[in-house]
Amino acid sequence: MMPAMTDREVPEGAVSTERLVFFSDAVVAIAMTLLALELPVPTGATNAEFLHTLGEHRGEYLAFGISFLVIATYWRAHHRLFAHIAAVSKALMMYNLLWLFAQVVTPFATEVIAGDGAFEARFLFYVAVQLLAGVGFQLITWEARRSALLWPDTSPRAITESIHRSAAQSLGFLVSVPIAFFTHWAYACWAVFPHGYYLYTLARDRRGPRRTGTPDGVSGGTGT
Repeated sequence: MMPAMTDREVPEGAVSTERLVFFSDAVVAIAMTLLALELPVPTGATNAEFLHTLGEHRGEYLAFGISFLVIATYWRAHHRLFAHIAAVSKALMMYNLLWLFAQVVTPFATEVIAGDGAFEARFLFYVAVQLLAGVGFQLITWEARRSALLWPDTSPRAITESIHRSAAQSLGFLVSVPIAFFTHWAYACWAVFPHGYYLYTLARDRRGPRRTGTPDGVSGGTGT
């Protein structure tokens, strides 16, 4: 196990997170660009024909919007987490590559889910890719805590919140699977669970910290 960080300087021999974050940002940017490159261009000599072809491709445009938000949400969570990580271990680097693999595959998964027919199979493939991303993110967090890679002033609650947000997003994908066999409204789960958790945290924070005798409502060093 690596020694705990003692200040805001990366210890000698440790790998800084800066290069990993820059690399991850570049990969995510490429993935989001590929989403747009795959969009079909509507055609038509008249306004009516143009609007008709625009409507014909509404499935592809919807899939693009969903995937853009999914990748953007993961990217934001990734940045929020790495603000608390001081150095990178080999294991964390591998887990980050697993997370990036899922981001790179998402444009392809978007093409798959936007296709015609076999909705359930296409839906399952897309969900599998996103669950892989969720697993990768949780492994990054686990390794950062296990190997003491966090800055010493990192609040346990901040890391716990990061874990919970990622879990809520993954849960939304997981719960949507059986629903997809009954209705296409299964997509709604992907928004309901993470946003539901966000609203829960807002309501909880407005109630103020719990009276547990510890700062910021943190009990036992685990956070809420």
